[in-house]
Amino acid sequence: MSYVAIDIGASSGRAILADVIDGKLTLKEVHRFPNLPKKDKEGHLYWDVDSLFSEILIGLKKAGEQGKVSYVGIDTWAVDYVLLNKEDRRIGKAYCYRDERGMKASKDVHKLLPFATLYSKTGMQFQPFNSIYQLYDDVKTGRMSKAKSFLMLPDYFNFLLTNIKKQEYTNGTSTGMVNALTHTWDEEIIKKLGFKRELFAPLTQPGSVVGPFSKEVEEKVGYSATVLLPATHDTASAVLAAPLEDKTPYISSGTWSLLGIEQVDAHLDEKSMKYNYTNEGSLDHTFRFQKNIMGLWMIQQVRHELHDEYSFATLAQMARENPTDKIVNVNDESFLAPESMIRAMEEKTGKLSIGEMAYCIYHSLALSYKESLQEIEEMTGKHYDTLNIIGGGIYNTLLNELTLKETGKRVIVGPAEGTAIGNLLMQLYATKEISSLKEGRELVKRSFEEITEVKL
Repeated sequence: MSYVAIDIGASSGRAILADVIDGKLTLKEVHRFPNLPKKDKEGHLYWDVDSLFSEILIGLKKAGEQGKVSYVGIDTWAVDYVLLNKEDRRIGKAYCYRDERGMKASKDVHKLLPFATLYSKTGMQFQPFNSIYQLYDDVKTGRMSKAKSFLMLPDYFNFLLTNIKKQEYTNGTSTGMVNALTHTWDEEIIKKLGFKRELFAPLTQPGSVVGPFSKEVEEKVGYSATVLLPATHDTASAVLAAPLEDKTPYISSGTWSLLGIEQVDAHLDEKSMKYNYTNEGSLDHTFRFQKNIMGLWMIQQVRHELHDEYSFATLAQMARENPTDKIVNVNDESFLAPESMIRAMEEKTGKLSIGEMAYCIYHSLALSYKESLQEIEEMTGKHYDTLNIIGGGIYNTLLNELTLKETGKRVIVGPAEGTAIGNLLMQLYATKEISSLKEGRELVKRSFEEITEVKL
């Protein structure tokens, strides 16, 4: 009985075939594809979801060619979505969160519902791209008036596979519209902002069943399988895979760096709001109390501007050889979606060599991690000795060393494929191959030797 994790991030996607063999989880990447937002003639950024779904089908077909696939789970980044009309056809584009429309709409939303009111309800940090602001733009432009369904992107891909609509909890909380106390859509937010109530169905927990492939999908991929719900928000999946003990802090390191701790209850207090921490949903209505930090997006964009001439390993080595004392605030909005990341950086730092710019980014990230950990300790009243880093960013040894040096914590890295592994853990949970998250994390520890401690 094999499983497939479809893991799509904001820069690439992949299909990973997995089994549990001799008490260990084995992974095999069978398909990988790029994913970058496109720009329409009006200048709006959007995702080519038709192309993404074609890549999902290719990945599923390749997986089936290597063995019997019984179950499939999909995760993507958060906040982005589609609206469907009464014929279940997509209304317009699937806009990218880096588009400016959310920022413009946020000011109007806050006139109707001040941010302090929103935070007291949802515990979601202010980010101009949160779904709530994008949806208000849909109200203003009339898109919502034609809508009969609202589906986050992984829910939409599940619908295309099965013809069944489910709205998954962890990704649902990223909208900024789920009440942190009731764990359901907040009725006052929906009413005050003029959203159509019928768009918001009951939220479903990770580890649930969506349904079987449709006949059309069966014919395309060559077999039948059942779609399961992982934590469809990729960060939620990644943290589920982290070998955390005693609620130690984590960083999910990739395009974004998500730094936080697991908590039973949401933090809805004024200080959490001031520090711009978010309370995102996790398994069994628990929370990830965390901060979004700009992450490796900055170095990714610098690399693209240099025509991908340098590998990430080469950029890290150039940084190691060219340290600089220049630092930037990595969460400055100027780095969210600049026309030129290099120019945006140099407007803050002055002229830098490529190596210096890379070092500046890595060092600034490490300093942001340090500050965020200090904030968490202040808000929780606890001291943490250990920091777990998961995700593809663990391969950047310079960033790991700078993080160790700046935070003064014991730094444990791994696993790298945290998101896909967390996706698979919830599939195993759904099929009762594991009985609890604790059992799943024990499976991760004994399956991946890459989980190591950083040393200087």
